[in-house]
Amino acid sequence: MKTIVNKIGRPLKVRLSQGRFLRLGPKKTGQIATRDAEREPVKKLVKAGEVEVFDDVAHTGLRSDKGPGSALQSHGRGRRFLGSTRGER
Repeated sequence: MKTIVNKIGRPLKVRLSQGRFLRLGPKKTGQIATRDAEREPVKKLVKAGEVEVFDDVAHTGLRSDKGPGSALQSHGRGRRFLGSTRGER
């Protein structure tokens, strides 16, 4: 697996094998298969400077390490309104 990074400020649509596409938002990352990273459309984007491709194990700066502060952030639904609890069911 390879990590691909959109370096420009607009969304990209990257053509992959078997008629698939990877849609990357501005400054976002995604994962593609190694054989897809060697395809001509991806190589053209790399040469133009629009994307960067890294090995997953070689480039660790993309993912943030989970520190002690990240345990406080919960995923899922919390309270929607911070107002009065009167009438809440």
